[in-house]
Amino acid sequence: MIQCIDCEFFDRAPGGTVILRCDPFSTIKEPECLQKLQLFKLEAMVRAHQSAGTMQQRLAPLQEKMIRYLEHEMNDLDEADRWKTGPLDDEPDDED
Repeated sequence: MIQCIDCEFFDRAPGGTVILRCDPFSTIKEPECLQKLQLFKLEAMVRAHQSAGTMQQRLAPLQEKMIRYLEHEMNDLDEADRWKTGPLDDEPDDED
């Protein structure tokens, strides 16, 4: 079995990150290569999912502030447009 490190489609970034330049449709040399590539992609997806969860935790307080601000703005707009609808049924008329 060929080790990825011995393959011409293997590269390592300066930070130590592994880069596989394999194309599963044209450059796979043996069946194990496809399994390794699938495992590599699966691990990348797991890391991306975990980092998205971490980012969501960091953004949650900001989201709450934005929602409160937008609710406040919408209430202000509703209050400003209230004159257009006229008096409500529960408000007494001044004509008596």
